[in-house]
Amino acid sequence: MASERRQQILLGALAVVLVLAVAYNFWPSTAGGPGPTSNRNGTTRAQRGAPPLTAPDVHLDALTAERPKPEDAERNLFKFRPAPAPPPARPAPAPPVAPPVERAGPASASVPPIQLKFLGYIGAKNGPRFASLSDGIGAPIIAAEGETNVLGRYKIWRIGEESIEISYVDGRGRQTIRLTGQ
Repeated sequence: MASERRQQILLGALAVVLVLAVAYNFWPSTAGGPGPTSNRNGTTRAQRGAPPLTAPDVHLDALTAERPKPEDAERNLFKFRPAPAPPPARPAPAPPVAPPVERAGPASASVPPIQLKFLGYIGAKNGPRFASLSDGIGAPIIAAEGETNVLGRYKIWRIGEESIEISYVDGRGRQTIRLTGQ
């Protein structure tokens, strides 16, 4: 029994040594050994009998020799041709005429503009339409055409393909907001 136990210990030790030997052979080395070759058959110049490569001749005296000095010349490396003549003076254009602004009355000057953006609409041409509006603070607001309680302050008069007509609930400050925003 003792000899059988001794054989098992010896067999286990041999197995550990064998595993270590195999791991040592296949473990990647960090030493700078020869890298892979670029030629297909793996032969080097020395193995083929070719003469070894030699360094080219360096003429150190040519490096220290005196060079010719640049000539004095009046040239500008950044100027390719003379500057073009300035264009002839044009008469000043007439100031643009602003289109007339419709005012509902003296009260419209005191009404602040509606700060909503028209994001889009949902619905068919003949059926009911719903506009998606944003005040820039919260989630988008969905409101129907003709609805009088948009955020508790506005009324939607008409929802078009590219714009909506909206005003305050009491009818003041009616304005058109385009699809791209105000």
